[in-house]
Amino acid sequence: MSRSTTWRRLAVLLALATVVFCASLCIGSSDISLPRVLRALAGADDETVRSVLLQVRLPRLLAAFGVGGLLALAGVFLQALFRNPLADPYVLGVSGGAAVGALCAMLAGLAALAVQSAAVAGALASVALVYLLARGGGTARLLLTGVVVASACGALVSVLLAVATTVQVRGMVFWLAGDLSWALTPGASLAAAVLAAVLAVIVARPLNVLASGELRARAVGLELETWRTLLFIACAVLTAIAVVSAGTVGFIGLITPHAVRLAFKTSDHRLVAPTSALAGGTMLAAADLIARTIVSPRQLPVGAIMALVGAPIFLALLRSKSRNTH
Repeated sequence: MSRSTTWRRLAVLLALATVVFCASLCIGSSDISLPRVLRALAGADDETVRSVLLQVRLPRLLAAFGVGGLLALAGVFLQALFRNPLADPYVLGVSGGAAVGALCAMLAGLAALAVQSAAVAGALASVALVYLLARGGGTARLLLTGVVVASACGALVSVLLAVATTVQVRGMVFWLAGDLSWALTPGASLAAAVLAAVLAVIVARPLNVLASGELRARAVGLELETWRTLLFIACAVLTAIAVVSAGTVGFIGLITPHAVRLAFKTSDHRLVAPTSALAGGTMLAAADLIARTIVSPRQLPVGAIMALVGAPIFLALLRSKSRNTH
């Protein structure tokens, strides 16, 4: 693809992100015009409008862009690590461990901050378990161990849901289905996504070599075990931050790297990584806008909306990729 075409497509993605950003601030249970949004952000509108924007919509929007970017980057890293286009951020058992920790805290009746702390502890515990069990066995063993740990965590989640009260189950289901209202510090997830995107560009060459196969990696002298460990830790951290912030939101880490590679016709991680982060954030922000407004004033879990939209998108991407290869 020519450089001018790449820039045009980047401009389209930036324009789409801007549209979603503005729409998310303006549209809700009470619509606010864009001029009023700008005045409120500048501190010149009434207190009610400023409260809606600064305490409800803007934090959710920042969290959506942050969590979407983190999951998309984790997907990019994992697909390079495993050289498997079906790898996604939840394959390492991170989300399962976080879910077990969070649901245990909810079952104990703890506050939101304690639930997030328990989710962090659960995510770290599952990561440590996967790493210890798969150490020295290569990417195939790592992948299989992650799948087994994730399955075990899924079974524990079912047990916790079975013993919970009716009131507790509602909160648990919303957390499991993905809910951005759990994002108590949205700026942290956004800052983590930006930092991860910058670091991904810096280490793009090793990522490109790793994604091209083990033989080439050894031929150019790449330290395979070192880079596998670093990528594993990076993916685990990114996924843990995302899951703790918004619960379980699927499909973003799976479909965003595919969409970017097809749209820009490249696998160069200097472009794929930052573009995937922006596309993932835009996608989750759009899904959250739908979740907040489609049955307003009630809200749907953003993870459920993402799954409903993501499944047909993934099938369309697979079909498009199949046509391009023939």
